[in-house]
Amino acid sequence: MRVLIISQYFWPESFPINDLALGLKERGHEVSVLTSIPNYPSGHFYTGYGLLSPLRDSFEGVTVYRMPMMPKGNGNALNMMLYYLSLALSGSLLGPFLIGRKVDLIFVYQPSPITVGLPARVMKVLSRAPILFWVQDIWPETLAGTGMVSSRLVLKSVEKLVKFIYAGCDRILVQSRAFFERIQNLGVPKEKIFYYPNSAEALYQPVNVESDAPEQGLMPNGFRVIFAGNIGKAQDFPTILSTAEKLKSYPEIKWVVLGNGTMRSWVEEEVRARNLNDAVHLLGRYPVTTMPRFFSLADALLVILKKDPIFALTIPSKVQSYLACAKPIVAALDGEGASVINESGGGMSAPSGDADALADIVLRMYKMQKPNREKMGQLAREYFERHFERNTLLDQLDTWMKEEANA
Repeated sequence: MRVLIISQYFWPESFPINDLALGLKERGHEVSVLTSIPNYPSGHFYTGYGLLSPLRDSFEGVTVYRMPMMPKGNGNALNMMLYYLSLALSGSLLGPFLIGRKVDLIFVYQPSPITVGLPARVMKVLSRAPILFWVQDIWPETLAGTGMVSSRLVLKSVEKLVKFIYAGCDRILVQSRAFFERIQNLGVPKEKIFYYPNSAEALYQPVNVESDAPEQGLMPNGFRVIFAGNIGKAQDFPTILSTAEKLKSYPEIKWVVLGNGTMRSWVEEEVRARNLNDAVHLLGRYPVTTMPRFFSLADALLVILKKDPIFALTIPSKVQSYLACAKPIVAALDGEGASVINESGGGMSAPSGDADALADIVLRMYKMQKPNREKMGQLAREYFERHFERNTLLDQLDTWMKEEANA
């Protein structure tokens, strides 16, 4: 089957869609991707890419069409709007010209933005291919939750756009069961909505790191709480830093951040202002292939989202990656994400935005005997294998795709 994936993000940016594309290729599909020029999370084009980059690229046998677009820059509202809309426009105009009618199925990966659905609708008219739309973030609520948009008029207009895009899709896949009601409220029949959670790439598994490995030299000594991912507004770094302040009297507890993002400068300034230089260590961004090695050196892995009703519906994709690596998790989450961690037995959760509660569970993890933490890690891995195993999920997706293509 000729499958076109449409996504705002793709390799060399680190997102679950990269592995899904390879998984579909492994199952014999001819996969191509329509996407942007890589610039996430820094907001600047990656080395070797720019506005004049070739339109065609390749990733392990997957053809990649990179559309001219604006980078997200410093992440302010105007830049983000141009970033989102420029890909939607160029994808809608150039995508059909480059790809034509040679598509049997369109698969849309939608964290943010919803606008990736516009090129899909255009391609559907041209190719008559069905659309499977994988919802990672609920719009327009996510816009309000991140603080990007507060105007009720704008949010209402975005809601109309969402309804238009969903109406043109043949199946809506959701990464959290809590999304069902919200999407039904936007006019999608329940029978068109299917639960399809994130998995984690096969590389996410328990590993042993040599004593002289480079990662060892980057790590502070002590009890290491590692956060990996974007340093942005949604990740609630104010609560992380407040928690680190509350635990200053335990100098053994070290907070290690792997990643980059628009709030990094603010975090660096706050670390200095709060005299947290010895406690908080910003190591920067490293290739996704090194993450399991870093995770193996953690005493606990941290996942956190700011307090907002919309974030309580989601399961951050790093939860699956953490579970797969068999390390205990500390979380500041509400709703679905917290439920998964608590149900797994592989970690502890505190309410979003509650630095006191997060400090309490980190301290409890710190005081716990190492064999007990190791047991939590084992439970985390077992839960991952039961609920989020990669090949099982890919087989399910493959079945749905064939059903739609043959309908």
